[in-house]
Amino acid sequence: MKSARAIRARLQRELRQTMERLGQKGGAIVIDEPGVNGDNGPLADPLDELQMTRERDISLATRSILVGRANRLAEALDRLREGSYGCCEECGEPIAPARLKALPEVTTCVRCQDRIEREDKRADEVEALFGAEEEDE
Repeated sequence: MKSARAIRARLQRELRQTMERLGQKGGAIVIDEPGVNGDNGPLADPLDELQMTRERDISLATRSILVGRANRLAEALDRLREGSYGCCEECGEPIAPARLKALPEVTTCVRCQDRIEREDKRADEVEALFGAEEEDE
């Protein structure tokens, strides 16, 4: 495995790049109501309104993803300082170096991540089957 110094440098670089991307996405979001600007306003055409709404939604989703990644990278730096970086938080086994290279912020090994995703999928399926009945009652 790489030295702690090299890992720290990579995590800090990834965090810095993520924060820069977040800063680029940080411009004001304009929420303009139809009709506010009259028939000559920027949203006079319904297609323009749809396009602006779509762009705003994409921007918000991108920001959310970047904020989540920044938080996970900061947590990875904390784990590195604590000495637990690279260990699966589920089973305690080492996370494969190739996985850490691809996703330096991961907290689980492939086996545990696969299990978690299968459990989540099953829970979603159960909710889809039984959740709809509960709402009807």
